[in-house]
Amino acid sequence: MPSHTISVLGLDLAFKADAEHAQVVAARKEIEERYAMLRAQGRHMSREKLLAFLALGLADDYLLTCKKLGQLETKLEKLLHRMEQDDTPGNDIEPQSE
Repeated sequence: MPSHTISVLGLDLAFKADAEHAQVVAARKEIEERYAMLRAQGRHMSREKLLAFLALGLADDYLLTCKKLGQLETKLEKLLHRMEQDDTPGNDIEPQSE
């Protein structure tokens, strides 16, 4: 497992993760951009509150992505099931020729 050392929001972090360096850098960039947007909107908030809002936003995005992934997987399973039914012996569907 690769080791990574990066600075995120002024904090130096060292950790191991099954991720390429480019992915870790992209994640850091996303966090820093979101933090900057929150900071611009909540100028009078403490750093801790901004980080809590950042974590909530990222968690919400993660949960929505998981939900969408589940919906897509369900659709794909239904399509696969329909395709398998169309492939059963005795089905007289002729392929279209060009």
